[in-house]
Amino acid sequence: MKIRKAVFPVAGFGTRFLPVTKASPKEMLPLVDKPLIQYAVEEAKASGIEEITIITGRGKRAIEDHFDYSMELENELFEQKKFELLEQIKGISNLVTFAYVRQKKALGLGHAILCAEAIVGDEPFAVFLADDIIDSRTPCIKQLIDVYEEYHSSVIAIQEVDKKDTRSYGIIKPKKVKDRVYKVQDLIEKPDPAKAPSNLAVIGRYILTPEIFKALKKTSPGKLGEIQLTDALKILLQIEDIYAYKFTGTRYDAGDKLGFLKATVEFALKRKDLGKEFRKYLKELNI
Repeated sequence: MKIRKAVFPVAGFGTRFLPVTKASPKEMLPLVDKPLIQYAVEEAKASGIEEITIITGRGKRAIEDHFDYSMELENELFEQKKFELLEQIKGISNLVTFAYVRQKKALGLGHAILCAEAIVGDEPFAVFLADDIIDSRTPCIKQLIDVYEEYHSSVIAIQEVDKKDTRSYGIIKPKKVKDRVYKVQDLIEKPDPAKAPSNLAVIGRYILTPEIFKALKKTSPGKLGEIQLTDALKILLQIEDIYAYKFTGTRYDAGDKLGFLKATVEFALKRKDLGKEFRKYLKELNI
């Protein structure tokens, strides 16, 4: 079955970016001149995704407004004859079909995905964590879709991390199938480096079969009352295979201040309209 739907969980508080996220969604932080979430939506669109369900929470209305029409703005741009910018603005509203579901309490990533069950239905779907920005020639989620189409099982994106950093990620116990493709034997959430089964870390792109919803309903809440996706994947692993794919491309953790700054600099340097002058400016800093 074709992957045509995606879920974007964005109901979190964005505590790593406080105080700016006190009243503004983290997903709307600008990476040069586009909000973080738009990069992920454009990745979905380029990968053949047709419908996106955004799991929102309190204070996230700006996301919905961003992807909606703004007749006043469009009329103003038209009157000012700023036609190129007008087309960009119109294009944002026409990327894909959006639906919005409110997660009333922040009860974990797994719970957020479960909120989308009624809309996703009985078909495989993609999951995007929008603060993982991935710069790649072939969109990361398209790489996962290609693996799904070969194995017809859930697929998670992975990357190698320094062994000392395993305590910051979900880590897989892998069995190599072929170049870049692994069958998942187990998943461990944020293991101590000495106990980590590998240095292959799960990052924010997934293709999940609809059986994940049954697994999520069987998942017991953790210490903070949250339902974690990693725990549900461990349950899913008991009834079907899960694959992991070491994607090609560069991943930026834009939900982290340093990662966000790195992404901003590197994306700006690649811009035809900004790169030359910005590079010159950076050299002049002589730091």
